[in-house]
Amino acid sequence: MASHAFALGMSIASPIPAAKTHAKTPSVEELDAMELPEYTYACNLPYLAAITPAGQHTPAEAYTPNDLHTAGIPNDLESSQPPTPARNAAISVIVPSWSYPQMNKWRVLACCLVYLGNGLNDSALGALIPYIESWYGIGYAIVSLVFVTNAIGFILAAVFADLLLGRLGRAKALITSEGFMIAGYIIIASPVPFWLVVVAYMILGFGNALNLAYNNVFCANLANSTVILGAAHGSYGIGGILGPIIATALVSHGIHWARFYLITIGLRLVCMCFVGWAFWSYENEEATQFSNSLREIASRQAANETGPHSKVKTLLKALHNRVTIVGALMIFAYQGGEVSESGWFISYLINYRKGDPAKVGYVTSGFWAGITVGRFVLTHFAQRVGEKVFVFGLGVGVIVFQVMAWQIPNAIGDSVTVALLGLLLGPIYPCAQTIFTRLLPGRIQTSAIGFISSAGSSGGAVVPFLTGALAQAVGTFVLHPVCIAFFTMMLVCWGALPGVVKRKA
Repeated sequence: MASHAFALGMSIASPIPAAKTHAKTPSVEELDAMELPEYTYACNLPYLAAITPAGQHTPAEAYTPNDLHTAGIPNDLESSQPPTPARNAAISVIVPSWSYPQMNKWRVLACCLVYLGNGLNDSALGALIPYIESWYGIGYAIVSLVFVTNAIGFILAAVFADLLLGRLGRAKALITSEGFMIAGYIIIASPVPFWLVVVAYMILGFGNALNLAYNNVFCANLANSTVILGAAHGSYGIGGILGPIIATALVSHGIHWARFYLITIGLRLVCMCFVGWAFWSYENEEATQFSNSLREIASRQAANETGPHSKVKTLLKALHNRVTIVGALMIFAYQGGEVSESGWFISYLINYRKGDPAKVGYVTSGFWAGITVGRFVLTHFAQRVGEKVFVFGLGVGVIVFQVMAWQIPNAIGDSVTVALLGLLLGPIYPCAQTIFTRLLPGRIQTSAIGFISSAGSSGGAVVPFLTGALAQAVGTFVLHPVCIAFFTMMLVCWGALPGVVKRKA
């Protein structure tokens, strides 16, 4: 790699002049004048998605002037950043993308593999719950404890995520997160008492939360982040499809349910090696050092105003940020409804639609298939429509299909409806992560995103546990009113976020 970074110089005005390239690094004065939020916005501008820094060490085809000169640029600018300043402002930025630096291609692929493993982990539980209950002789309320301890692991990770990243670096922190996942799977795959299975899910939650926080921040700070996050979380959906299929196929052939986790151990070993290799030199690259310089400048500015702050103070600052709290409540509701749907819908079909466990176990694969298609396909429309309006429309559709799944009186109709529900539910999470990253100051992003992810997992524990406790008392039909209530809460929180979109009248 060249010994110096190349910056893309842009002058923002109306009309927008052609972009120029400069084969020099930004000056100290330019760095001091540039706030991290500006850099974050730049990473998400649609017309920068295909641009990499150009210069004597970069192939000419990496920069395409035609990408900048389209009739839609003024409207795109208007919909993706704050109002244009009254006077011209020259901003020099380096924009990391999925292809710059070159290792980012492998890093995005590594993130996708990790997300696939997460999806495999989360979706299989719903298909295995009836067999776990039978093996241990327990009811809905007791088996729901695994959701609770999983959330405790996520909450603990919110406290330690930033600390581990600072001390170990991104590669070793990701390797550590995979180590926790492997440890949890080894416990579950062994013939252990149920209380150890409950503890193992806490370990899984801790490792899962770490890799979510690190990978979400990495992907969200790349150019065209909505699409990249859509692909990453779409990979989660692929794992969600495969989980129930593999788990149901194993148990329906007489194989003990715990043997499913031998497969996940193998996958996590591959993930551990992949993320370690892909991110090993991450902190030494020029684009990363430039981004870190911006964060240090922002931290120094904050320290001058409020005094030096530790990792704990950084977390406290994140908790005082409105976006962190509202975003956490939204993802709490989102993931609570999603995990409840995945975890309890099969039990609902068995009890109220007289479904065969060996057959309806595949139904949640349709739900996750919908989520996957939605994240890979529908996220592309988010930037055109505007993420805020787009998510509102999806949320209303999710509630409509939830009501239909409750009222249609046969298993086939319910299965199709829940797959369509997943299609609309899928893009909401990556769109939300993009908006959170745009709104959050860079110096608290890792702590804030980690806390939001932890709140999401807490929702993925509290809501399924609540559903299981109510199902123990009155029946599994309570899944539907519970999900409707939390999806409505999700939309209310989304509406409470500060606006990030400004459009011309």
